[in-house]
Amino acid sequence: MLAEARWPEDGDGRAPALPGFVHSEFAPLVAAVAERCLARRYGSGPLPAGNRTAVLVVSASGDTAGAAHVRATVAAGGRVGPLFFFQSVPNSVAGHVAARWGLDGPVVCLSPTGDPRAEAEAEAELLRHDGDAAQALLILIELAPDGTPGEATAVLLGEGTRQ
Repeated sequence: MLAEARWPEDGDGRAPALPGFVHSEFAPLVAAVAERCLARRYGSGPLPAGNRTAVLVVSASGDTAGAAHVRATVAAGGRVGPLFFFQSVPNSVAGHVAARWGLDGPVVCLSPTGDPRAEAEAEAELLRHDGDAAQALLILIELAPDGTPGEATAVLLGEGTRQ
């Protein structure tokens, strides 16, 4: 393990808003915990080209808050804003993280049926074994069901990228 971070940690409130993502804590949590984890290893980004860092977003339930908003809007006969089409899949925020940090490995989203971290680590190992990635940023996230912010963990695994 090269670095690890959680959200929230001591003193954290809600994750900072993320431009282009609305009505949900999912994307801001992913971005905040990824930023914290990568900064612990590398300081500031982006990483040098050829870093082959994969991004894996792992969530059993996904963006339940965004889905609930879309469901309620459609049920009420309202119009769903275009941002929801962009943010309706977890790889949109994974792509945001990859672009911000210059991560040029694969982007993978998993919905685990067993132990989320074990499944994410197995996928990361497969990507590394196949030569698709030198390291992997695992982002494990679940939103709280009661409307309060959820929790996220980011783990950077692999051989490390030299700056």
